[in-house]
Amino acid sequence: MAIARLHGGPLDGQVIPLEEDTDRLILPYSETQITYERSGADENTGEDDGPTSADFHFVAAQDDIDPSADERDDRSTLDD
Repeated sequence: MAIARLHGGPLDGQVIPLEEDTDRLILPYSETQITYERSGADENTGEDDGPTSADFHFVAAQDDIDPSADERDDRSTLDD
């Protein structure tokens, strides 16, 4: 199984399993969808060098993403 390393956007730094060979990932995020596209060649493609990995870079979100909304939600639950 291969892994996708995500760069940029709200999932920056995350690593997810890549079940099929694809050039674009459309992922659910909160109440919207975000898109990442493959960039560069796969790494670790040999038999003895670990799982194959591919870099994917953030392209767009279906709707505006407001990361401060998550922070407001987190603080409101702490006050309860």
